[in-house]
Amino acid sequence: MDYRMRGILSPVPRGAAILILLFACSGRDPNAPQVSKEPISVRGWITDVAGSPRAPFQTPETDAVRRQQLFEAVSVWVDNAPYITGGVAPNGSFLLLDVPPGNTTITFTAPGAPAARLILQNIPGNADVFVPAMLLKPDSVAFLEPKNVQVRLAARVRQPSPTGMTAHVSGLAVPVINTPIAAMSDRHDFPVPPAGPTPLAIVK
Repeated sequence: MDYRMRGILSPVPRGAAILILLFACSGRDPNAPQVSKEPISVRGWITDVAGSPRAPFQTPETDAVRRQQLFEAVSVWVDNAPYITGGVAPNGSFLLLDVPPGNTTITFTAPGAPAARLILQNIPGNADVFVPAMLLKPDSVAFLEPKNVQVRLAARVRQPSPTGMTAHVSGLAVPVINTPIAAMSDRHDFPVPPAGPTPLAIVK
């Protein structure tokens, strides 16, 4: 008897057969990106695009229209995380949910800034990253209010207090702050820029 042939035709143990059947029916790719068990939220707003075209003469009204048109043309994605929800609103406000913690690159594209990268490093799980007044540049971002960039963690504390950890947001060192749970209720909302109404949620 050909032992190689017998090995091929030998019955598969019942338990293994069930596992193989379940895997085949699930249709899931084990190597596909998976949602983190401790996802982070990333929020803020875009102030302008450094490389965008501008008219030779501008008024506050025409500049507001120009920026709104820019914001409507912005798209965003997160490397190796196609399941992200959120987006960019017409007033430049953005909200991204289910972003993986640790080290992550978020890329914004806009006219004049084809790959403006927001690079997050050492972000703890379940954190909320707040990035106000962000300027998109051709390959990076600039913070117009760097002192207001925050990385928060929900904790059973009465007032914000340092955790001793430091995160980095596009090269900016930001202390991770323990924050009262009640104060973290805004982490799933679009932030409101200094001027403009609250935007509606956009899912991309």
